[in-house]
Amino acid sequence: MKVLMFGWEFPPHISGGLGTACYGLTKGLAKHGVEIIFVVPKAFGDEDQQAVRIVNAEDTEIFVNEEFVDEVWSKIQYMEAHSNLIPYITPEEYEEAMQMEQKHRHTYLREKFHGKFTFSGAYGASLFEEVNMYGLLGGAIAKRNDFDVIHAHDWLTYSAGIAAKEATGKPLICHIHATEFDRTGQNVNTIIYEYEKRGMQAADLVIAVSNLTRQTVIDKYGIPPEKVVTVHNAVEPTTKVFERQKRHFKEKVVTFLGRITFQKGPEYFIEAAAKVLKHDKNVRFVMAGSGDLLNRSIRRVAQLKIGTNFHFTGFLKGAEVDKMLALSDVFVMPSVSEPFGIVPLEAMRSEVPVIISKQSGVAEVLKYAIKVDFWDVDAMANAIYGLLHYESLPQIFKKYGKEEVDNLKWENSAAQIVRHYQSAMGDVGCGM
Repeated sequence: MKVLMFGWEFPPHISGGLGTACYGLTKGLAKHGVEIIFVVPKAFGDEDQQAVRIVNAEDTEIFVNEEFVDEVWSKIQYMEAHSNLIPYITPEEYEEAMQMEQKHRHTYLREKFHGKFTFSGAYGASLFEEVNMYGLLGGAIAKRNDFDVIHAHDWLTYSAGIAAKEATGKPLICHIHATEFDRTGQNVNTIIYEYEKRGMQAADLVIAVSNLTRQTVIDKYGIPPEKVVTVHNAVEPTTKVFERQKRHFKEKVVTFLGRITFQKGPEYFIEAAAKVLKHDKNVRFVMAGSGDLLNRSIRRVAQLKIGTNFHFTGFLKGAEVDKMLALSDVFVMPSVSEPFGIVPLEAMRSEVPVIISKQSGVAEVLKYAIKVDFWDVDAMANAIYGLLHYESLPQIFKKYGKEEVDNLKWENSAAQIVRHYQSAMGDVGCGM
């Protein structure tokens, strides 16, 4: 079986859990004999291609005629981050302004979709433009490759997946690692929501990373329940022997590791830290990551006067994550809404006891983790204090937690996905 897979990042060039999940899943699929063509907007040349063949969308040329431009222009939705409402002009002036903008965009489209396009490979200001370009290239890439099924990861790639399906008629699987409701709560970006919904509606099957996410897809996007399945994430197996890092300080270490955004609940970690430090000053709290709430988090730590015992490391990846976990006595993931959450599995694999929010998908599969409501900072503080002070408690979580995680293998998750591939291919009349 051959799969055309669309992603936005692939290790070692990642900014979060999506790239890590794609890497683990592709390795798991390879163990089941699945050949994967993995498309990214921008390849850097040092990606691990043991289990995949990386296709760089930047290398794809498209030469289009005027008829094609007109066709694309009639279909493509140019998603704007700003409003089209212009104050202090009459309806007639507004209509004239919109006609001029439409004409400008049509010329831009004609010039842009001719030859190659250079992607940033990041999540910058031109993200919507890059998502649209990636979508158009998806059809061209699909026509140049032989495969049985299309697999698109998260909203950034759904347009590419749809284009590939329209170009070839092959079944489309949309994989939901997070929704806009997870990222922003109820303050959803309607542009991204529409990308997500359009992808799910066009898909032959939707894979959610947890039952929590599956229910969101059904309730918030109106996708039929029979079309949405759950396949839990896993963690990469390792033969490494984890050794505690030598410390040059006596305090215990409690770690938050993830994006410092609304979704991850950094403010609740800070409030819990303040409560613990009222009773025990021999603790260091570490917030490892970056995000739009970083500055606010720093200010809150200063207001609480806990800066001496609270450290911000910035974004960590690869060996830096392993080192941070090896220094940690407790790992906390207080996510407000977490579709799954791979980092707690990495912590447990490193024999670090974990505290996770009940509002996380990973809570569905873990027994040997302490689970609290993200908003209950008293319960979170009590759990942290207990793991730091009652020696037998962390030992139980370390021993049985590692055994539990060792059984959560990508190979097993991949086996479920292969069955879903076969089902989708059968539904549209495709053969192996």
